[in-house]
Amino acid sequence: MRDFIISVNSTVDAPKEWLDENKIVVVPLKYTIDGVTYVDKEGLTPKEFFNKLREGKQSVTTQVNPEDAKAIFEPILKEGKDILHLGFTSGLSGTLNSMVVAGEELSEAYPEAKIIVIDTLCACLGEAMILFYALKMKNEGKTIDEIAKWVEENKLHVCHNVTVDDLHHLHRGGRISKTTAIVGSLIQIKPIIHVDDAGKLQVIGRSRGRKKSLHKLVDMAAEQSIGWNNDIIMITHGDCIDDANYVASLVRERLGVDNIMINDIGTVIGSHTGPGVLAVFNMGNKR
Repeated sequence: MRDFIISVNSTVDAPKEWLDENKIVVVPLKYTIDGVTYVDKEGLTPKEFFNKLREGKQSVTTQVNPEDAKAIFEPILKEGKDILHLGFTSGLSGTLNSMVVAGEELSEAYPEAKIIVIDTLCACLGEAMILFYALKMKNEGKTIDEIAKWVEENKLHVCHNVTVDDLHHLHRGGRISKTTAIVGSLIQIKPIIHVDDAGKLQVIGRSRGRKKSLHKLVDMAAEQSIGWNNDIIMITHGDCIDDANYVASLVRERLGVDNIMINDIGTVIGSHTGPGVLAVFNMGNKR
């Protein structure tokens, strides 16, 4: 049986140390701010990046193109290894299509290789949740096909519960109207958002005040998790670590899970959510 690697896009937003330790291949997106283009999560620290957004600077993101993906994949194939790519949701980026094109073209050049590209329909640490379980199965000796089958069967059980602090970033992304953004900001309305079954962001509710919105995220995770044994809960944040730690304490209390991954949201996804975003990710019955 041929060896295989697992690859992801940089939007997985997991700690670099964890990705390096598990030998995960990362195919990065890019962002441009202040006229300078950087690779996702490089160039600026999270605090520097979000401070620029607070100052009113705008960050424009760029998807992966097929040639960049091929340049990363081909050396792996030359080593005689197969590839399982867990891709950033097609509902938010054209990157998935570029990964598919790269895989198809390389399959023609390396017909003996197996290249599986999966649309996870997940974003951020939702992708990392899929990766966590894929790695667990790989370490148990599961085959590339067995892992791919599990991912396809379980990807819609990855729940993304999100709130943001500044509605204006959502307006710029076309998620809410300008009027809603202005009025909501004035009366401290905090939207509750999730990633739906098509892999797209949807506003599904609202809370008045930051603390209530944080509690709402944990309430949702607790309800979704009934009947599931969550090995890990993941929390991402946009330069608001105190809020992330507070939510982690609520998770421990409500869900009884001590294994919690907390990490900064990446610069590509953070470009669209703005500073103050906070999200909880868990396995559950439905999104």
